[in-house]
Amino acid sequence: MKNIRAKIETRKYVLAFVITVMVFFGALIISNRFSENRIAEIKAVESKISLDILSSETQFALLKESSCKAIDHSTAFSEELSSLAAKLSYMEENLGDSDAAVTNLKKYYSLLQIKDYLLTAQVEQKCGIKPLTIIYFYSNKDGECEDCRKEGYVLTKLREEFPEFRVYSFDYNLDLSAVKTMKSIHGVQNKLPALIISDEPYYGFKTAEDLEKIIPQLKKLRAEHEKAAKAATATSTKK
Repeated sequence: MKNIRAKIETRKYVLAFVITVMVFFGALIISNRFSENRIAEIKAVESKISLDILSSETQFALLKESSCKAIDHSTAFSEELSSLAAKLSYMEENLGDSDAAVTNLKKYYSLLQIKDYLLTAQVEQKCGIKPLTIIYFYSNKDGECEDCRKEGYVLTKLREEFPEFRVYSFDYNLDLSAVKTMKSIHGVQNKLPALIISDEPYYGFKTAEDLEKIIPQLKKLRAEHEKAAKAATATSTKK
């Protein structure tokens, strides 16, 4: 009887071991496939970002030589930067903020924003077109800026609501000379989140309501958008 029980116990352990090994390797295979799919998706995003950067740089060159009339009726203040920001956020979530590929793309994106910022200043001088802009400094370092993520959501929502609203976002700790120069020019202190509005620095978390008080033009834009939406609804109803 003892031998039979010992054999049964042995079989149980062997079976449990086999099942454990099968579960482990099954999970490993699934994990590898998921990682492969994720890497492929990220590479596709990288490729799209490269095309967006080339497209934006070409657009900047064209707009620089355009007449004020052409700029006024074009996408001079395009949505491509917003699209790039969303893609970079996706890569940060998947690869981490410290990943070398993410850091390099963030540097490209920061330079692209500065180019757009300079183009905006040129257009303002040349044509008197003055878009609403905010320069935003943040940090992704753990414990350094608890409100930066919330501020990012607020600014993203406003940018989606108002295409005319430009937000230039820079990682305060990014090791890039151009970003350091931007911080120096605007006298930005390490009290994040930091917002530069009409050359004035504002520190700490700001709600959408706070920003509307600081930038009264946002209320005017909101009223114009609501009026246009009502007109469009009335037109569609008549049809």
